[in-house]
Amino acid sequence: MIPIYFIIAIVVLIALSLFTVKQQTAVIIERFGKFQSIRQSGLQFKIPLIDRVAGRLNLRIQQLDVIIETKTKDNVFVKMKVSVQFKVVQERVYEAFYKLEYPHDQITSYVFDVVRAEVPKLKLDDVFERKDDIAIAVKRELNDAMVTYGYDIINTLITDIDPDIQVKHAMNRINAADREKTAAEYEGEAERIRIVAKARAEAESKRLQGQGIADQRREIARGLVESVDVLNTVGINSQEASALIVVTQHYDTLQSIGAENNSNLILLPNSPQAGSDMLNNMVASFTASNQVGEAMKKASDKSNKGYQKPKNDPPAEPMSGYED
Repeated sequence: MIPIYFIIAIVVLIALSLFTVKQQTAVIIERFGKFQSIRQSGLQFKIPLIDRVAGRLNLRIQQLDVIIETKTKDNVFVKMKVSVQFKVVQERVYEAFYKLEYPHDQITSYVFDVVRAEVPKLKLDDVFERKDDIAIAVKRELNDAMVTYGYDIINTLITDIDPDIQVKHAMNRINAADREKTAAEYEGEAERIRIVAKARAEAESKRLQGQGIADQRREIARGLVESVDVLNTVGINSQEASALIVVTQHYDTLQSIGAENNSNLILLPNSPQAGSDMLNNMVASFTASNQVGEAMKKASDKSNKGYQKPKNDPPAEPMSGYED
């Protein structure tokens, strides 16, 4: 019968000799302190008390975020966040484990060195515009340096650029002022277009109004001529016809004003005798005007008949319409 302690010893040895390796992980085995082998994922075996697991390396892509404060060419201090994505090359696990003890510190040092060499060459606006160029420069420098240690730089990203708070406020004010200037220019141009369009519309409206008034007056004159001709045919002379037309227009005007519901116009005087008085006054004025014209004509004829020609003056030719 096998002693129980022998069975326990065998179980312990088996437990110490077997181990598992996770997926995307590499295990370094040392024998008496010397590198022995690299084990990949799965169930693995080692000699108990002779072999030991020296370390485990993650073969997946890792990310390291580095915060850097530097200044630009125009003396503006900025904080930049550089994200470095890297992994251990599976074929170079030995170099990654034995040649480099603190990979994160090494990568951080290279990122600081490259960023502080590139950013001071650029102005603040150029830093925002050319951040991809800075990231490419960081990746190129890191690849050249870290490939020796078994690390592959997958990508580098400038994920944040944070200037000083006062600089950000100043940039926001500049941007706001520039946009307000642009908005004012557009508003001024729109106002100019509205003014020009309004002026053209007013000019066209006044031109059409003037044309309408001229046509109206022309038609009124033509109507007056026709009215006078009609009245002359029934024995009313031109003076009486003119007075009658004026009175008729006067009453037409009163009628049109009275037809307005919201009219506030008041004509004074507005008695029944006002129309006849106006007619009598106009007839009297026309008669007086004719009398004055006849008197002036007679006076002119008498002065022409009493005129004596000088003796030395040559005889004048007879004037048409006058007798010697």
